[in-house]
Amino acid sequence: MGSLPLTLDLLPHKVSENTLLDLFKSQQDHLNYFFQHLSLPHTLTFTQTLLKCRGTIFFTGVGKSGFVANKISQTLISLGIKSGFLNPLDALHGDIGILSSDDILVMFSKSGNTEELLKVVPCAKAKGAYLVSVTSVEGNALAAVCDMNVHLPVERELCPFDLAPVTSTAIQMVFGDTVAIAMMGARNLTRDEYAANHPAGRIGKSLIFKVQDVMKPQKELPVCKEGDLIMDQLVELTSKGCGCLLVIDEEYHLIGTFTDGDLRRTLKASGEGIFKLTVGEMCNRSPRTIGPDAMAVEAMQKMESPPSPVQFLPVINRQNILIGIVTLHGLVSAGL
Repeated sequence: MGSLPLTLDLLPHKVSENTLLDLFKSQQDHLNYFFQHLSLPHTLTFTQTLLKCRGTIFFTGVGKSGFVANKISQTLISLGIKSGFLNPLDALHGDIGILSSDDILVMFSKSGNTEELLKVVPCAKAKGAYLVSVTSVEGNALAAVCDMNVHLPVERELCPFDLAPVTSTAIQMVFGDTVAIAMMGARNLTRDEYAANHPAGRIGKSLIFKVQDVMKPQKELPVCKEGDLIMDQLVELTSKGCGCLLVIDEEYHLIGTFTDGDLRRTLKASGEGIFKLTVGEMCNRSPRTIGPDAMAVEAMQKMESPPSPVQFLPVINRQNILIGIVTLHGLVSAGL
């Protein structure tokens, strides 16, 4: 038998709202200290140095600083900037071979006295890479042997013992990602270029996918002529999975649409008279449409716009020729 979950009152250790509030306020104060004391001229020099890199910008660090270094590298990669993470231990066992004289190696360390990083320095220098230390303790060993040092001022860690690296790593992350966005702006990265680096994500799809990429093609469309009897087109209406009929002329010009909702309303209003009605008599001759070159996200917005949402949009070219249909289900299935 499974054990019952403990209620909050029965837990041996509890945290009060006031305790959490005090901690968040303290962390905010520590971060404000960083912002107030960070040298913008030094940060600008660091940013410009990265922008001028002719090779790859590598990041390295040990422990929590290593995780931060890897994250910042991934941010740059997502912006189309050549970057990579170099594990300091692996570097000493062969991976240092990836460095060249065109590369920059950014080394994150709060203390600046991390033994593993200090061992990497002479090896990286032998490869001709430009070395930058990012540290928080003044007068540290790493800053003394690197080509550049950026000081990240840390008042203290949020940890009551001033030991657990929680404030310092937060500052490293804020610093690195902010510099990355500054580089993004300097390189004039466009929305399309950014989207091209995120093709599988919802952001990328919304910026890349066009209607023609997600529409059902002409050969799969539920089409009929305006003179066709409604009852003769029931199979076409229900079998194509679009919930509608697309009414066309002989040259495939779009005349209107007839939906399963229109069928129910017509049946209720006409009763047996529906057997004599043509699609053209009951179709909507002013449907919402969209072009094949419009963005898929625009199609979704058009479907959801007033006065009432719709489940599909006929896709027409500039000659009003029906070439496809885009459905809400299709957009959702595409990840939009």
